[in-house]
Amino acid sequence: MDLAELGGFLKSRRDRIRPQDVGLPDGPRRRVPGLRRDEVAHLALLSVDYYIELERGRAQPSEQMLAALARALRLSRDERDHLYHLAGRPLPPLGGAASHVHPAMLDLLDRLAGTPARLITDLHVVLLQNPLAAALLGPPPPGTGPRSGFVYQWFTDPAARAIYPPEDHARHAETFVADLRAAVARRGRGEEETRDMIAELRRRSPDFAELWDRHDVGVRRMETKRIVHPTLGLIHVNCLNLLAEDGSQRLLWFSPVPGTDAVEKLELLSVLGTQDLASR
Repeated sequence: MDLAELGGFLKSRRDRIRPQDVGLPDGPRRRVPGLRRDEVAHLALLSVDYYIELERGRAQPSEQMLAALARALRLSRDERDHLYHLAGRPLPPLGGAASHVHPAMLDLLDRLAGTPARLITDLHVVLLQNPLAAALLGPPPPGTGPRSGFVYQWFTDPAARAIYPPEDHARHAETFVADLRAAVARRGRGEEETRDMIAELRRRSPDFAELWDRHDVGVRRMETKRIVHPTLGLIHVNCLNLLAEDGSQRLLWFSPVPGTDAVEKLELLSVLGTQDLASR
């Protein structure tokens, strides 16, 4: 652990980033070459005072804070690993919510401000999502690691299925398991965390066990979905996927299905945000 070096590294990384690179306005009175401390704190959801203490080498950030800083500063994987080493923290396991996100994927997510979009792992753990995705899909499942992924929640928590109409559940379950089988094979059967998750799903869900034993495989790339929104009702969307080169992560974005009222509903969604108007 070297907190003084950590502070210097953080400063060097924010100095190289232009505000427009991370979706911030470039004001006329900017006196620093890159981001200001308050801007990094805003992007990483930290208090300004705490971030200042980090740059002064007076605080040891948690793993969760390090993941947020790595994304806010658009760090490469090597830079992310260096940040964790300087902070004296273990590197996060693959497939969890603290997984490294390639800066290019973050840039694409930033450019989809008018479209519901989220970044997920190959185990369907949500890494990041924009406000429209939160309004359409709700908050990501709680927890950490692969068990916080939507596929795990789908087979262990019946409430997770409420986002789709009941008559669509069987199709989605088949698709989820076929996609998961491809991800597990890509990762290798020796990965303990994923292997344990599959064994637990087989014990807890007869539906999962039956589908897993079919050995069907298919990577999800594009599909049409019907999403049940608590205020706007049924919304027909095309869900498109952009996969990272190694298949470990993907960017999802949702566009309205032509010929449906999804265009109007998604436009209204941008106004409603995450408000729960159904209870008013």
